[in-house]
Amino acid sequence: MNSDIDLARIAVIGAGPMGLAAAYVAARAGAQVTVFERDDRIGGMSAFIDFAGTRIERYYHFICKPDQTTFDYLKEFGLEHTLRWTETKMGFYFNGRLYDWGHPRALLTFPGLGLIDKIRYGLHVMKAKGVDDWRPYDAFSSTQWLKQSIGERAYDVLWRSLFHFKFYELQDQLSASWLGTRIKRVALSRKSLFTEEMGYLVGGSEVLLDAVHDRLRKLGGEVRLNAGVEQVCIEGGGGAARASGVKVNGEVLPFDRVISTIPLPYLVRVMPDLPADERAKVAAIKNVGVVCVLLKLKQPFTRNFWMNINDPRIEIPGLIEYTNLNPLDGTSIIYAPYYMPQTHPKYRRDFQTFIDETLGYMKLIRPDFDPAAQVLASTASRYEFAQTVCSPGFYDALPPMRSKVRGLYMADTSHYYPEDRSISESVRIGTQLAAMAMDDAR
Repeated sequence: MNSDIDLARIAVIGAGPMGLAAAYVAARAGAQVTVFERDDRIGGMSAFIDFAGTRIERYYHFICKPDQTTFDYLKEFGLEHTLRWTETKMGFYFNGRLYDWGHPRALLTFPGLGLIDKIRYGLHVMKAKGVDDWRPYDAFSSTQWLKQSIGERAYDVLWRSLFHFKFYELQDQLSASWLGTRIKRVALSRKSLFTEEMGYLVGGSEVLLDAVHDRLRKLGGEVRLNAGVEQVCIEGGGGAARASGVKVNGEVLPFDRVISTIPLPYLVRVMPDLPADERAKVAAIKNVGVVCVLLKLKQPFTRNFWMNINDPRIEIPGLIEYTNLNPLDGTSIIYAPYYMPQTHPKYRRDFQTFIDETLGYMKLIRPDFDPAAQVLASTASRYEFAQTVCSPGFYDALPPMRSKVRGLYMADTSHYYPEDRSISESVRIGTQLAAMAMDDAR
């Protein structure tokens, strides 16, 4: 093994899937790796909580058939046996009624669209499924693309409310590349034309993350929890600037290289000396936050894993009934995500207000639903940078993962673009960051 690599001391900021993957790949190549995580557990947005006796992720995740990096990792860590596939159902709550969705029969019988709209919608999905290069779609917005492909009426019925209650005033600032990859990922996860199939891990993402963490420790790496990085230290200036370490709990720790996997706006806060052009690129990227309500019910609420919503009385894009994908302990687990810009007046409300609003919406969807009799537990989580607003031209807008500051490598979920947020993409980008650092070490 190369002696320079053996001696490379690498700090990784963030112990989510991306940070753990970067640390593992670097340690496997011979580097001395320390991961710093401000939380009291690993996982980031995939971290688990004890929810009234049920081990569950704070934010929902699922596996699709194109998630090849996940499958490769499961094989590498001997966890292929934990992967399960479920035939899932999808619903669409439209103007006071819940409809089946997600297959040709449901589309043909749906009363909200005319026949021509339905044909155009079906052709649109089939076309997106066959796109291999999404770069040309980076030039225009998803709103423009959808209206041209499926028409104004179908856009209003199927998409407008989903965009509005996730991005609000930013809803028309999304590139067609960003949307197209999401349509394709789900479309390619179908078992057949009439059957959707999604995956999960027995024990959840925690099983895979714990395996990576354990392997990292065996390679000599370390994960320090409750250890938020206060500053990335830089020596020199101009073209000679290089990362020299991190400051944690008031102590400066020397490192040869620093890999950051936390949201880039957080990195800017702890790195006042980041080059001006890179700082400007980070500042130009917009994000929306999320407050995600989590409910445990005695019985299933619906038979759907995913329910899209378009109803003027309901201000969320949908409900995810996770246990219709992954049956856990006989109860029903529901996620209700409230995405919105952090500047929205509702964003900083207390969690109970969001929980009560969700239960009110569920009562509208199912008038026979009795929260007092059905709800076993409720909680919520808030995350400031949950979804990047990937505008047209986003390929060029992204800051480079290899900084002008020598020895500094940085990425967050925006670098998945145009792909969807997933464990698979986290691992892929984390591997790229580590490869850059190790290539430079050579």
